[in-house]
Amino acid sequence: MLTTTSPVLSDGTKVSDLIYPATREVQMRVLSDREIYELEMEKIFGKIWVLLGHESEIPNSGDFIVRDMGSDSVIAARGKEGEVFVSLNVCPHRGMRISTADCGNTQIHKCIYHGWAFRPNGDFIGSPIERECMHGKMTPKEELGLKKARVTLYGGLIFATWNVDGPSFEDFLGDAKWYYDMLFCRSDKGMEVLGPPQRFIVNANWKTAGEQSAADGFHTLTLHRWLGEVGNYAKKGEGEGEGTDLSPEMIGVEISSPHGHALRCIDLARKIKRLTGLDPATLSVEEKLNALPPAGMTRDMVEQLARNLSEDQLRVLTSMPPQVGGMFPNILFGFVYIPQPDGSVVGSMTLHAYVPQGPDKLEFVNWIFAEKDAPPELREKMLKQTIQLFGTSGMVEQDDSDTWPHMTQSAKGAMGRKSTLKYQACFETGAPEGWPGPGIVNEGFTKDDTQWHWWQYWHELMTASDEK
Repeated sequence: MLTTTSPVLSDGTKVSDLIYPATREVQMRVLSDREIYELEMEKIFGKIWVLLGHESEIPNSGDFIVRDMGSDSVIAARGKEGEVFVSLNVCPHRGMRISTADCGNTQIHKCIYHGWAFRPNGDFIGSPIERECMHGKMTPKEELGLKKARVTLYGGLIFATWNVDGPSFEDFLGDAKWYYDMLFCRSDKGMEVLGPPQRFIVNANWKTAGEQSAADGFHTLTLHRWLGEVGNYAKKGEGEGEGTDLSPEMIGVEISSPHGHALRCIDLARKIKRLTGLDPATLSVEEKLNALPPAGMTRDMVEQLARNLSEDQLRVLTSMPPQVGGMFPNILFGFVYIPQPDGSVVGSMTLHAYVPQGPDKLEFVNWIFAEKDAPPELREKMLKQTIQLFGTSGMVEQDDSDTWPHMTQSAKGAMGRKSTLKYQACFETGAPEGWPGPGIVNEGFTKDDTQWHWWQYWHELMTASDEK
């Protein structure tokens, strides 16, 4: 547990007073206040592990991408030995950005202002006209490199933190890693991006999207109601009563983490029964895998699962797998099954990051993945259908990105900023009998617990002492 203190805003309000634990409420001003935003950049994005991309975006020595860690631009670059380095994209000479491009390949990153040059690992090479020593003699050359972040790769995903002496990435994931491994570490070769990520700007505070990513299932019934009514998504003929009822999709297992990570595990029984005509309860793990491979995999690939996952993980993967959820603070993942006209399904593997660009602006970044050894025809289908559903103009994202600006605007009103976000639908169930996985586990109809735990960790970080 972090040592707590409470920053005080300019109007005298303590940050700790913005959340009401007894009634599970959060003051709406947190969705628009610039002082709070600046504190978040230091206390959250300046301290924890932040997603920047995937290593398949920079496969070769010298490849680099430019991304944001909170309010700071960084360069993620591939070194000659295959290492991935992350450096602050700020020249230590006059503060100019080292790279003004989004991506590229170079062994020397040179500032256009005064020509200071740096290696992909951030080390300082020198300044022009070496005999004149234009970088001076007051500071040793080895201290003139770019500020370096601590880096880790997880399932090929690139994470970095400025907190070089802080918790490990495994500690940050905690119990949630057991479930994430089923998505990102399940195959022999791993996954790769299907092209560069899609990116666009939404005029909304990053937390409007971030807290929804903490496994908010309930909005699917209302904001995404069409999922039960339109074309291949319609629920008619599945024995759920009214045909357009999405309620069965809201029943499953939800996992929370003290670090704000969250997962929604959704029952595969109906899909397997529809595909096989058999009762899933009578099928073995192997038979269920062959009937419905994990999203993004083929039957030929399922044998890899046993080499990478435990028996308990396979049991969950074939019955109640994690399909949607998020990593704190600003990541959403979707490993879902998209129904096809012939009754089959195509898996979708997508990852969103909601990158802060100010108190009322975020950059929506969308990566689409496939397993490296997935056949070309599957990759093509996955790319096309994921873009249509979860891309920057996808049907689901058109719904979601319409709500976030309204929430942000509401939080600016004289009365609105004093209103509260409420997370008062609480689980009273606990884990299903025999559930093998760790974490804060509950079963039944989706509730607010996962999002409330997201806010609890936000509060913990925002009120933590800056002392190490």
